[in-house]
Amino acid sequence: MPSEFSGKHVTVAGLGVSGVPAAKVLHGLGAHVTVVNDGADERARTQAAELESLGVTVRLGDGDTLPEGTELIVTAPGWKPTKPLFAAAGQAGVPVWGDVELAWRLRGLDGRKPAPWLAVTGTNGKTTTVQMLASILKAAGLRTAAVGNIGVSLLDAVTGEEEYDVLAVELSSYQLHWAPSLHAHSAVVLNLAPDHLDWHGSMEAYAADKGRVYEGNRVACVYNVADQATEDLVRGADVEEGCRAVGFTLGTPGPSQLGVVEGLLVDRAFVEDRQKNAQELAEVCDVNPPAPHNIANALAAAGLARAFGVSAAAVRDGLRAFTPDAHRIAHVADVDGVAYVDDSKATNTHATEASLAAYESIVWIAGGLAKGATFDELVAGAAKRLRGAVLIGADRALIREALARHAPEVPVVDLDRTDTGAMLQAVQEARRLARPGDTVLLAPACASMDMFTNYNQRGDAFAQAVRELGA
Repeated sequence: MPSEFSGKHVTVAGLGVSGVPAAKVLHGLGAHVTVVNDGADERARTQAAELESLGVTVRLGDGDTLPEGTELIVTAPGWKPTKPLFAAAGQAGVPVWGDVELAWRLRGLDGRKPAPWLAVTGTNGKTTTVQMLASILKAAGLRTAAVGNIGVSLLDAVTGEEEYDVLAVELSSYQLHWAPSLHAHSAVVLNLAPDHLDWHGSMEAYAADKGRVYEGNRVACVYNVADQATEDLVRGADVEEGCRAVGFTLGTPGPSQLGVVEGLLVDRAFVEDRQKNAQELAEVCDVNPPAPHNIANALAAAGLARAFGVSAAAVRDGLRAFTPDAHRIAHVADVDGVAYVDDSKATNTHATEASLAAYESIVWIAGGLAKGATFDELVAGAAKRLRGAVLIGADRALIREALARHAPEVPVVDLDRTDTGAMLQAVQEARRLARPGDTVLLAPACASMDMFTNYNQRGDAFAQAVRELGA
C-alpha cells in the first residue's frame, strides 16, 4: 500500500463515471475519502449509499465547500476550474488532480510493469481513432484496451487484474487540464477547432490543455499536417530527448510523415532511409468508412501504432477488422436512389464540416443546441454541395440565417417544433428535396439535448424515420 495515500485525507469532487471508481480505489489504498457532489438526485443518492456502505463520507448538494483537512482533491474532469472549491484549494495549497492523473500515478501499483500509454486527443475523431488504434494493436497480438474518455475507466485498467502490454487512451481537454504529470509513450492531437470555450475560457487555454498530451512524450508526437495549430503544439512541447515529430496528411507524405499515395496509406516515418523509402500500410478501401476525415483518423492511429513498433501487416489487419460505432457517418439505407447517412455524433461545426466534405450533393438535416457556435464559415464552405437543408431544434435560426447569407439559393425547410417526432417530419421533408444520387445527411453541428437524451437517441430516431420511408 503506497504511503502516498495511506491515511491521507482526499476529497473526490463529483460522483459519476469517474468519481465513484476514484473514491473506491482511494479508499482501498487506505485514504480517508470524502466525496462532494453538487446534485442530490436519485442517481446521486444511490451512488452515495453504495460508497457510504464502504466507509466513504459523502456530502450531497454542496460541491463548493472544501472539507476540513483536505490534503488532495481528485476531481471529475467536467468540473470547471473556476468553481469555488478549487479557489479554496488554491488558497490552502491543496493540489487538484483528475482521475487520469490518479490513474497515471497508480500505474505499477502491484509491482507489475506499467503498460505504456498511446494517447489520442483533438476536437473531433478521438473515439474512432482510439478504437482503430486498439484494433491495430490487437491485430499485432498485443494485450490492449481502448480506455479513458471513451467511457472505460483508466483507473480500472491500471488497478484491475488484467495485464496489458499497451493502452490506447482517449483524453479530453478536461482530463488533460487536470493531468499535470502525464508522460505518454506517444501521442496525437488530431485537430483543433473552437469547442468547450465556456469551460476553458478562451481558445488559447483550450489549445494549451490539448497540448499537454505531448508533454514528456518519449517516442513520437504525431500531428495533423493540415492543421498548423497541432504542429505548433508539438513545437512548444517539452519532450524526452530523441522524441520525434511525425505528421499525417491526406496528400503525398514527406519524410517523417504518413500519407496517401494512389489509394494506399503509406509510411515515410518509421522506415529505414525515410528520405527515399516508403512502406505500404493499407489500402484506402480498408478504412471503414473511407471518408476523408476517417482516413485521417486511420493515419493518426497508424502513426501511433508504428511508433510502438507495430508491423505494417498489423496496421492493415487492424483497420480491416475495425467497425465504427453507431451514429458516426453511418450509412442507414438507400431509398429511391438516395443515400441516408447518420452522423448524429457531429455535434459541432468542425465535425460537421468534415462530414459535409464527404459527399457531393447533400440534403442536410441540422440544428439543435448551438453551444455558442456560429455557422457562417461552415455554410460558406459547404454551400456548393447543398441541394437543400432541413432545420430542427432550438437554435436552428442561427443556421437558417447563415444559409440566407452564404447559400441563398438553397431551399430551406424550417421545422418549428422541438419534440422528438420532428425527426420523422425532417426525414420526410428531406426526401421531398432530394434527387437520385443525393445524400440525405444528418450532421446537426449542434448538441441534441433540446430534443433528445443524447446524440445516440437522435441518430436512432433518424434511422427509424428512414426505415419508415422504405417500408
